[in-house]
Amino acid sequence: MPLDLPPLTESRTDHPAVDQIRQRLEHARTTRVAQLKALDDTGQSPDDHLLAHQRDSVRRVLEEIDEAFSRVEDGSYGTCLGCARPVPAERLEILPHTRYCVSCQSRAA
Repeated sequence: MPLDLPPLTESRTDHPAVDQIRQRLEHARTTRVAQLKALDDTGQSPDDHLLAHQRDSVRRVLEEIDEAFSRVEDGSYGTCLGCARPVPAERLEILPHTRYCVSCQSRAA
């Protein structure tokens, strides 16, 4: 189900695709919360550095998802924060909370 975002010159918060975007973000959030709960339920030592790194990684993604929800609300969702061009819909389908197009993401890494 591809995303059909309107051009940047049109309002994005009232567009029908916004509900679909919110659903994808909510699914991503639910998945990450479940991952975090599973990591917390392992009962492993807090000194386990790999486990701590995994938890931090999941928490960072949850923050990115919350930021994506904010971008949906302010109408900037789907716009690359690096170059201000539209992020390809295919990328948003795979990674709905992404902030950057592939080019800008590779430069930021």
